[in-house]
Amino acid sequence: MAKRVLVVGGGGREHALVRTLLRSPQEPEVLAAPGNAGIARDGVECVSGDDLACVARERAVDLVVVGPEAPLVAGLVDELAAAGIAAFGPTAAAARIEGSKTYAKELMKGCGVPTASHLVLRDRDEAAAHLACASYPAVLKADVLAAGKGVIIAADEREARAALDVFFGERRFGDTEVVLEEFLDGEELSLLALCDGERAVPLAPAQDYKRIFDGDEGPNTGGMGSYSPVPGFDDERAREIARVAHQPIVDELRRRGTPFHGVLYAGLMMTAAGPKVLEYNCRFGDPETQAVLPRLRSDLLELLEAASTPGGLAGVEPDWSPDWAVTVVLASRGYPESSSKGDPIGGLDEVEGAEVFHAGTAARNGQIVTDGGRVLNVTALGPTAGEARERAYEAAERIEFDGRQMRTDIAARAVESVRA
Repeated sequence: MAKRVLVVGGGGREHALVRTLLRSPQEPEVLAAPGNAGIARDGVECVSGDDLACVARERAVDLVVVGPEAPLVAGLVDELAAAGIAAFGPTAAAARIEGSKTYAKELMKGCGVPTASHLVLRDRDEAAAHLACASYPAVLKADVLAAGKGVIIAADEREARAALDVFFGERRFGDTEVVLEEFLDGEELSLLALCDGERAVPLAPAQDYKRIFDGDEGPNTGGMGSYSPVPGFDDERAREIARVAHQPIVDELRRRGTPFHGVLYAGLMMTAAGPKVLEYNCRFGDPETQAVLPRLRSDLLELLEAASTPGGLAGVEPDWSPDWAVTVVLASRGYPESSSKGDPIGGLDEVEGAEVFHAGTAARNGQIVTDGGRVLNVTALGPTAGEARERAYEAAERIEFDGRQMRTDIAARAVESVRA
């Protein structure tokens, strides 16, 4: 009997996970909760229910793959374990590495992971006192989950004080402390690693684009595009970084009795002094996953099962296509501050030479419409960065909806770097 896998989530990352699981030689039956319009179009059953442990038990699911961070931080894996259901993802205690920026910084300091210096600002008065003597630019982060939008880079004290209005005045991210960090200069790199509670096995490196506009201008988003591989970061270099950025965290969490199973995402800045960790996420990145998984030649289901087992990744080395992958995000009007919903999407059936992962879509009266900030992810493969990029943008231009936002410089640096 085929294994039954339930993917939790409804974004572009989850669509990429579903598609990659459907390619598994094990031919699993894949379900999604809640899924999205694109996942349903792929013939995957989308199920609903507030009690996912109950849903998984009723549907005799063999493995639950948790995509988003919120249910991980809230303890979904713990609930599933209590119900005797296997799950891919960290427990709430281990997921705290993403749920609290302060905890993550303390963890990094405790086990020697290189990162930016920081201060924790507990209220507005304390924050205002420190801003007067801070170095600029400076980085301010909400100490809670914020869907990638809780980071403000302040060029000067005036912008930093305006950020305080967002954090402590508007309370845009709820009741939160704020982490004030040293600004790091260099190239960003995203490196995800599968973890089995004992070891960290790096996946293919990727680079993503957080700002909404070309040239890294405008406010931070959940991610407007990505590409993989990254020039200068081969398999050996990825393993070197994982030994510095991932393995010490896995070792420390195991020592504390909260072993990390799942994906540990390290957002890194490659500085003149070497790699430094900007942040950790406790799950697959979005949109990095949409660029990384299309290059995976190994059986994803086998990898997820191995990571869910203590010591299961011993001797495992994922196999990657030499092709490049470029992912372009199409966002709705108003994103990231707001999002337009219900706008009809045209051109989906005209896309050629690329995969389209749905992120914020819905099906209404037989029409696919926008239903979120980041609406679609368009990923293309090619033997060179230039060809993959060209294919991705050709496909993206075929898709239309009112107010569409799209960066036009995704992977441009990679093309220039390879040419150089």
